[in-house]
Amino acid sequence: MRVGTFNVENLFERPRAMSGQIGAGGSTVLDAHARLGGLLEEELYTPDVREQILAHLATLGLLRSDSAALAVLRQVRGRLLKRTGSLSAGTAETRVVASGRGDWVGWVDLVKDRVDELAMAHTARVIADVDADVLAVVEAESRVALKHFTDAGVVTRTGRPVYPHVMVIDGNDDRGIDVGLLTTKRATLRDIRTHVDDRDSSGRLIFGRDCPEYAVETAGGTRLTVLVNHFKSKGYGTQRESDATRRRQASRVAAIYRDLRARGQENVVVVGDLNDTPDSVPLRPLLERTDLRDVTTHPAFVGDGRPGTYANGTAGQKIDYVLLSPALFERTVGGSVFRRGVWGGTNGTLFEHYDTMSAPQHAASDHAALYADLDVA
Repeated sequence: MRVGTFNVENLFERPRAMSGQIGAGGSTVLDAHARLGGLLEEELYTPDVREQILAHLATLGLLRSDSAALAVLRQVRGRLLKRTGSLSAGTAETRVVASGRGDWVGWVDLVKDRVDELAMAHTARVIADVDADVLAVVEAESRVALKHFTDAGVVTRTGRPVYPHVMVIDGNDDRGIDVGLLTTKRATLRDIRTHVDDRDSSGRLIFGRDCPEYAVETAGGTRLTVLVNHFKSKGYGTQRESDATRRRQASRVAAIYRDLRARGQENVVVVGDLNDTPDSVPLRPLLERTDLRDVTTHPAFVGDGRPGTYANGTAGQKIDYVLLSPALFERTVGGSVFRRGVWGGTNGTLFEHYDTMSAPQHAASDHAALYADLDVA
């Protein structure tokens, strides 16, 4: 039984601000979008909240128009803003006229671009070549998108879908980067439990996406519980804030894992993009304060000399994980990293990739796929 994880970085559409071509400006836009979303949900728009709303709208290019290159303001009912004057005359003024969330209906969307067609084909090829029975998928737009993608692009010689079981639960991230699971006929999805509404003592949501529990049953009757994760990235916001968020997420996943074990579930896998390295402080609650084991530390794991899973594969780019409970670690018979869908280095020459990849935008993802082979019936 092969269990893996792969960050596909969206299948069909991706927010323009997340494109590598945008550079640091994209991070600023993503940060403004995330912070603005929280501010717009406030019951009362105090003077300070209004000032912050306007500042973030300016960053998004939405101060004088509802439409910009990277974002769109949707004002469905009621009005958030009133714009007067003109820029050319020097009389332009934009004011927040809504007194709070109850005064208007609307939100801010990020503008999306189509994913390169060759990149789509290479994403499907990676999934097919990894050939996992259970594959966690990170950054999928939706269940429908993931199912359309795999039904069309990952098929048997007779044209049947390799992954008849496809599940994605929409999480808390409105950019369309959710986590999901693919399973073959050898592994049937039996139960699902979401943690999308989990909050800490302060009332804040813990998971920016979700930490779904997927209970999978093998053809031989073995039951695995798979926790799929995508922790807060380092790409925007302050390091202190993002570190604190990942630590909260790691602590909660550790608690979920301990609860599963206490209820007698021995076969547990925690997978996904944790956006930090094994020696990082934020991941300590999960990596050091549980008995989970990283498949890359198993003697049967076959690496390629590069410890990282992201971009060029350096040690500081080890951010994707397959973590196994002791029972599964003992039954591990192999595992590896699959990097052929990644463009390595400026010229793509750091390691072998598909010969049909002739430019960075053709890459399946910036992430390698990672998997463990388990001796379970």
